[in-house]
Amino acid sequence: MGFVLQDYQTTLKSRATLTGTGVHSGKPVTVHFLPADADTGILFQLTNGGESREFRALVSEVGATDLCTMLGDPAGDHIGTVEHLMATVFGLGLDNLIIEIDGPEVPILDGSAIAFVEAFDQAGVETLPVKRRYIRVVKPVRIENGASWAEFRPYDGTRFEIEIDFESPAIGRQLFASDINADIFRRDIARARTFGFMKDVERLWAAGYALGSSLENSLVIGDDNRVINMGGLRYPNEFARHKTLDAMGDLALAGARFIGCFRSYRGGHRMNAAALRRLLSDRSAFEIVETTRRERGRSAEMSAVSAPVYAPWMI
Repeated sequence: MGFVLQDYQTTLKSRATLTGTGVHSGKPVTVHFLPADADTGILFQLTNGGESREFRALVSEVGATDLCTMLGDPAGDHIGTVEHLMATVFGLGLDNLIIEIDGPEVPILDGSAIAFVEAFDQAGVETLPVKRRYIRVVKPVRIENGASWAEFRPYDGTRFEIEIDFESPAIGRQLFASDINADIFRRDIARARTFGFMKDVERLWAAGYALGSSLENSLVIGDDNRVINMGGLRYPNEFARHKTLDAMGDLALAGARFIGCFRSYRGGHRMNAAALRRLLSDRSAFEIVETTRRERGRSAEMSAVSAPVYAPWMI
C-alpha cells in the first residue's frame, strides 16, 4: 500500500484540560483528557453529584443524533456534542484516552476542533508498545434516505468525500474530498466551524436547544442569506469542511481507525451513524488488520487479526 500506517497504538503523554460552554445547554463545563493504557479505547467518565458514569466512544452507545451526536440516554445520563472532540481523536490518530467531564455536553469552544488540537499538541502524543488494529473496508456498503446517501468503499488509505447541497445561496452545493492524516486535519479541517441559520434560532431556543450558541462559536447565516459573522469564512467551502469534521467524529465511534473511503451526499449525524452500523453489521464488508512487517523503503504489510475487546462488533 502507498499510504502510511501507524504500527502502534497511541495516547497522550500528559494531562490536558479545557473549559467552555455547552452549545445546547448554555452551561459551563470542564473536560480533562488523561493518558490511557493500550486497548482502553476512548472512554468518557461523566461526574455528576459525586457519582460517575462511564460511556465508551462507540456507535453502539449512541442514543441520539438529532442536532449532535450523543452517547447515552437522552432522557437520562448522557454526553452530547462529542463529534468535534472525536474528530480530533480520529484526525490526530489517538487510540486510547480517558475523558473526564463534569457536565452532559462537550464544550463547543469556538465551534471547530482547533482548541482540541492545540490542547492535544501541547500534551504530546505517546506511542505505546501494542499494535494498532484497523477496520479495512473490503466491499462497498451503502445506505440511502430520499436524495441523501452515504457509503463506504474499499480504498488504499483513509479518505472522506463529503458533498452538501443547501437551498441557501450562502452555502449552495459544496464538496470537500481528501485523504486524511494529522497534517491535513490540522490544516484543512480542524478550523471549520459549526453553522446554522438565524431563522431557526427562536425555534431551537423554544425547544431548549442552542442556548449557548453565539457568533463566537457558530457561523450564522442571516435572513438575507449572508454570513453575518464579522470575520467571514475561514475557508471558501467551510460548510463542507465542517460536515467532514462531523463525519470524522461520527465515524471515530467505530472503535478503530478505518482503511477505506467514506462518501456522503446531504448527510448528517444520523446518516453517518446508520452507515457505520450498516458496515459493522456485515462481517463480509470489513476485516480487522494490523501491520505485520515493514521492510526498508517499502510500505507495511497487513494481516487479519482478532478484534479488540472494546470494539462494537464484540459487544
